[in-house]
Order: sequence, then C-alpha cells, then structure tokens
Amino acid sequence: MALEVQNLRTLNGSCVTFRVSAGQCVALTGPSGSGKSLVLRAIADLDQAEGGVVLNGRAREAYQPTVWRQLVRYLPPVSQFWTPHLAGHFVKDMTSEAEKLGLSTHDLTAPIDRLSTGQRQRGAIMRAMSNQPKVLLLDEPTSALDAVSVDRVEGVLREFMGQGGAIVLVTHDQAQAQRMSESMIELVVKA
Repeated sequence: MALEVQNLRTLNGSCVTFRVSAGQCVALTGPSGSGKSLVLRAIADLDQAEGGVVLNGRAREAYQPTVWRQLVRYLPPVSQFWTPHLAGHFVKDMTSEAEKLGLSTHDLTAPIDRLSTGQRQRGAIMRAMSNQPKVLLLDEPTSALDAVSVDRVEGVLREFMGQGGAIVLVTHDQAQAQRMSESMIELVVKA
C-alpha cells in the first residue's frame, strides 16, 4: 500500500511530491501560512489542486468520493461533531482504543459540549480510525493535548502504522515530527 502525491500544487502555490508507504509517516512542517493544511485538504479532495494523488497505483479520480474518504481520512485541527454524543455509531467496539487514548466510558457518552477540546480531539481520532482507513491525514492532531495525552495519541498512531496504515502529519512540533516520521517536508511561505 502506498499513497503517492505527484506535483500537487495547491491554491497558494505550494507544490509537493512525496510517497508514504504502509507503516510510514511523512511530516509536513513549516511556518503558519505555508500551505500545510491546504496540501492535506487537496489530498483529501476537499480543495482544488493541480497534480496527482494515487493510492495503491490507482488515481484518486478512479475512486468514488465516499470510498476515497473512507480509505484516506482527513482530520482537521478542530474537529466537528454533528451528533449530540461522541460515541454513537462512530466508535462502536472501540473500548480498547478509548482506554489507550485516556477516554472513559463517561467521556464517550457525554454531550459534546461538556467535553474539553482535548477530549473532543481524541474522540475525533477514534472516529477517524473507526472504519479502518489506509491513510490518515492529520492536521495538528495533538495541538490541544497535554504531554501525557500526546504520548497516548502517538502510541495509538504507531499501532495504526504497525498494522499497515500510513500517515501524513502536519505539525509545528519539530520533536513530534522527528519522533513520528521517516521523512519531513518543509513548506515555505510564498511571497
């Protein structure tokens, strides 16, 4: 399994080419405004871009959009929930993942507005992983978390990679980029 990004040019002019294989993570780093999030959104087919995105040798355009979004899951920096509870059908049979992320049964059934930003973010990570995607596109997934929760999330993400998943990670945390990824791509602000 491999995700290939070929001369992908986003709306702000960022242009990237890279490959991430099963069990690997590529980190996109750079200052705010350099286009890291736009690259993820373009890969997810949420924003227009030029260039190619290929999964397992098959162009993104060959997939139905709903199938693509199941195989290649995008997690924005601030996750949104449209149901009153976190659990629902998103996290069925994920009790062990919840425990690994430090979420209790109470957290999974509490109204969303009673959860902290960090609890919501960890719940969103569970939701993104619930349909067993091949690739996770993670935009600052731990920015709202304390150090213990960051360790937990990184552990769950390493397990995901150990099971053959691939990750494209946007982070401002250079230490996290070095811990999690095999390679880093630094984007720059276009003048």
